[in-house]
Amino acid sequence: MQLIPFTKKELLRKLGVIVIPPLIFFFMRLFWLTYRKNYHFIDEPIEGQCMAIAWHGELFVSPMVYRTLRKSQKTSAIISQHHDGDLIAKTLSFFNIVALRGSSKKGAKAVLLSAIKSLKEGYSVMVTPDGPRGPRHSMSDGAVALAQRANLPLMVANFQAKSYWQLNSWDRFVIPKPFTSLDIYHQILDVSQMDREEAKNYLKKQMLTYTM
Repeated sequence: MQLIPFTKKELLRKLGVIVIPPLIFFFMRLFWLTYRKNYHFIDEPIEGQCMAIAWHGELFVSPMVYRTLRKSQKTSAIISQHHDGDLIAKTLSFFNIVALRGSSKKGAKAVLLSAIKSLKEGYSVMVTPDGPRGPRHSMSDGAVALAQRANLPLMVANFQAKSYWQLNSWDRFVIPKPFTSLDIYHQILDVSQMDREEAKNYLKKQMLTYTM
């Protein structure tokens, strides 16, 4: 059997997927333990399945919030097939969140079928509606379409940090600094009786109300 050699770039990427996600998870967990967390329950937490929605730029905190409020709920997440998606998928695995690989631009049909299958098996599904490449705070069809098809509520958890770093990336990725105060806003939204565009506009408006 002939071995196919890796390029240096491919090798570094494969090593990165092994090394980087555990470090990201370590710092997510470590920083989380230092935060002074103030929960604002606009709506009370629910049990059972839901669609969990978060902006791409809030992923340093949103998985921690989700697992704090929903410790044992079976959950999957729609993650892009881009290299960045490999890092996110591996990081989410430490939260016991199963990656469904694909996006609206690549692998859309396959990931939609995987998400529907996941929902039928009792999983909640996590979606970043402005991922994988933005524009920042844009609203794709995926979260709304799946929620309406499965007749599930939308769980939205945004946060505001008193002190933070913000990366110069398309999503303006936010990393709250250790020991800062973190205000976490929890909403449960119902879009089952809305048409697609009305639901997207409503979801975007509610998410932007409490985001940074």
